[in-house]
Amino acid sequence: MANSETVIQRPLVLPALKTDAVVVQAVLLLSAAFVLPALAHLTGLPVRWLLPMHWPVVLAGLCYGWRSGLLIGVAAPLVSFGVSGMPPAAVLPAMTLELAAYGFIAGFARQSFGLSTRISALASLVGGRVVFLAAALMIGWISTSFGSYLAAAMAPGLPAALLQLLLLPMIANKWVSSRSAKLS
Repeated sequence: MANSETVIQRPLVLPALKTDAVVVQAVLLLSAAFVLPALAHLTGLPVRWLLPMHWPVVLAGLCYGWRSGLLIGVAAPLVSFGVSGMPPAAVLPAMTLELAAYGFIAGFARQSFGLSTRISALASLVGGRVVFLAAALMIGWISTSFGSYLAAAMAPGLPAALLQLLLLPMIANKWVSSRSAKLS
């Protein structure tokens, strides 16, 4: 006798091109990637410690997949620079590559490999920093010892990265679950 129960399987990521998803990505995530750093700068909060632009980019990848993560990751620093002049022009190329990597890796790990949101976020955070370091090496920012550069440029963001690793998977899981239930 066959079981008559139907199991509804939730998607790993949400469809990115539905009208409401595009609005959420543009209005909420891209805006947050601009507004959060702007608020931090205005209030004097340490952006290198908080990494406010990174949060919505990783979340976009975890919730909407690699294409959205990549697009929000590229757009966020460019929009921010165009509107506010931040990040500084010298940092813009490396930061754009870094954020694009965060969004892409988070989404690709989740969407293509089916990894958990926590592992996808971890891969994103490590991969994005590797891309930033590679860009910094190519640009020539690392003229002192590599260890000194890591301590000065990377260490301040570790608390934010740990918080992202703890909070973003929970937020993404809840977001995808609640939105996918509305799609069913």
